[in-house]
Amino acid sequence: MKTILILAFSNLGVDPRVNRQIRFLRDTHRVVAVGLAPPEVEGVEFISVTKIKKNYPSPVGILQMLFHRYDDWYWQQKHVLEAFNKLSNVHADLILANDLQTLPLALKVARGAKVVLDAHEYAPRQYEDVLSWRLLIQNYWTFLCRKYIPQVHAMMTVCPGIAETYERDTRVKPLVITSAPDYEDLEPNVLNENGKCIRLVHHGAAVPSRKIENMIRMMDDLDERFELNLMFVESHPRYLHYLKRLAEKRSAIRFLPPQPMNQLPRYLNQFDIGVYLLEPRNFNSLHSLPNKFFEFIQARLAVAIGPSPEMARIAREHDLGVVSEDFSPKTLAQCLRHLDPKTINYYKLQSHKAARILSAEKNKELLLDLVEKLLKDG
Repeated sequence: MKTILILAFSNLGVDPRVNRQIRFLRDTHRVVAVGLAPPEVEGVEFISVTKIKKNYPSPVGILQMLFHRYDDWYWQQKHVLEAFNKLSNVHADLILANDLQTLPLALKVARGAKVVLDAHEYAPRQYEDVLSWRLLIQNYWTFLCRKYIPQVHAMMTVCPGIAETYERDTRVKPLVITSAPDYEDLEPNVLNENGKCIRLVHHGAAVPSRKIENMIRMMDDLDERFELNLMFVESHPRYLHYLKRLAEKRSAIRFLPPQPMNQLPRYLNQFDIGVYLLEPRNFNSLHSLPNKFFEFIQARLAVAIGPSPEMARIAREHDLGVVSEDFSPKTLAQCLRHLDPKTINYYKLQSHKAARILSAEKNKELLLDLVEKLLKDG
C-alpha cells in the first residue's frame, strides 16, 4: 500500500478541506497526516506540530524580509523546523502540501516522492488590503510562489478565477477542486405559505475583514417577516463582541452556538435562506467560494448573496436564489423583500436538485484520479 503524507499547519479536525483529503485517501492508501491537531479519522497516523503563535516575523525576521532573505526566514520558523525534524525518517510515495506555507518543506522532505500542492487560495494577495502586510510580507509570498510552485508535480486550488491567476503567474495549471462538503441525504424544509417568519442564516468565523456587520445592518431594510440567525466560531472575540453589541439594537437577530462541522447541513436545514454578503476587500475575498456556500446547498436552503463572481456563477447556473447587483446591505435587502414563500420554496427545491452535483463526490473522484495517475507515473 502506497504512503501519502498530508501536510497542513492547521487543526486537522476542524479544517474541512484538509479533513476531506484525509478521509478520501485513507481507504486506499496509508495516510500520515501532519498538523496542529489530529484529524480524528480512524486508521490515519498523526504527527503533531506546535501551534503557530503569530503570523508576523520577529525583529530578525523583519530584517530578513527587508533584505529579501526569504528562504532564511522560512527555515528559521519553529513550526517548520519541528515538522522537518519529525519527518526526517518518514518515507512517502506522494506528499500533499496544503497552502503555500508547507510547500518548501514538502519539497525538501520528498526524497523522490511526488509533490502535490493544494494552494487553497491565492497566497500572494491574501491580505493585500492590509498596508503592513503589503509592505513587509507580500513579496515573501510572491517569492515562494514563483520559486517553488514550478517544482510541483501537480497543483489544486478552490475556484477557476484563482486557478487562472496561478497559471498566468507560474505556468502551472491547477486542477479546480471546490470546497464542497459531503452529500447529505436531506429534503427541503418547506416554508409555510403564510410566510410569517422567513429565517435567514449565516455561519462561519467572525473575522473583521468579512464585514459581517453589513448583514446585521441589512436587517434595517427588511420587514418583520425576516429573522437573522448568526452562528460563529469565536476566532476574534473582540470583533464578535462588537457584532453582538450592534445586534442588540435590532430585535430580529439571534446568535446561536456553533455546531460540529459534520453536522452543519442537517442543523441548517431548519432555516430558509443562507445569506453571505462578502464585500471584496482583497483578491481572495473577491473570488471567494467558501465551504459555507456549499453547506447552504447541502442544507437545501435558498441562497442570498452579493455579486461575488464565483458564488454568483453557480447560483445563477443552478437558479439557487438571489444575487444582488452590488455589495451594499440595502441592495441585498431589496432582493430579499421581493421574495415570497412560493419563490423561496422553489429555490430550496433547486438546491435539492443540485445538491449531489455540488457535493464533494465529484471532487473525490478528481483527487483520487490525480493521485493514482501520479503514483502510476512514478
